[in-house]
Amino acid sequence: MKYLIASDLHGSAYYAQKLWEVYDAEQADRLIFLGDMLYHGPRNDLPRDYDPRKVTAMMNARKREILCVRGNCDAEVDQMVLEFPVMADYAILTQPRREGGETMIFVTHGHLFNEEQLPMLQRGDILLHGHTHVQVCAPREEYIYMNPGSLALPKDGSRHGYMTVENGTFLWKDVESGEEFLRYQL
Repeated sequence: MKYLIASDLHGSAYYAQKLWEVYDAEQADRLIFLGDMLYHGPRNDLPRDYDPRKVTAMMNARKREILCVRGNCDAEVDQMVLEFPVMADYAILTQPRREGGETMIFVTHGHLFNEEQLPMLQRGDILLHGHTHVQVCAPREEYIYMNPGSLALPKDGSRHGYMTVENGTFLWKDVESGEEFLRYQL
């Protein structure tokens, strides 16, 4: 199964459209969305083509393809208009390892569970979250930290980016150009 992983759309209809374009081009099976879908938040500027209603319509049209966790800018009022669950604090995925077995991926937004507030991880597990708006692939002694960055509001020189994962291969790509700029193999 191929997953496309994205985060921090913050109500941008422009980047929601780009997201579904790359999702279709990648021929992904599911979108793993790491939160902050509709609202831009009080600390962020308005993203390009800010239109939460349009984003809602685009996401609801593909609701069976989305697994979403709650971001710090997501609220119960968002759940009232979105036709798929968005209020879970985390989800668990697995990916195969080259040498056999599986790696657990702890999927969350990053405001509750992060490198300062680690969930219960075992050696080799992956902590996957958004929230910081910065792309990361950082193997640590006990776990691996990954972040796709932000689709709409990248920070600290990051790109408008997303990730894919299939058969233990993680790729970070630019949503505008499709250029791969980072790769990690389990």
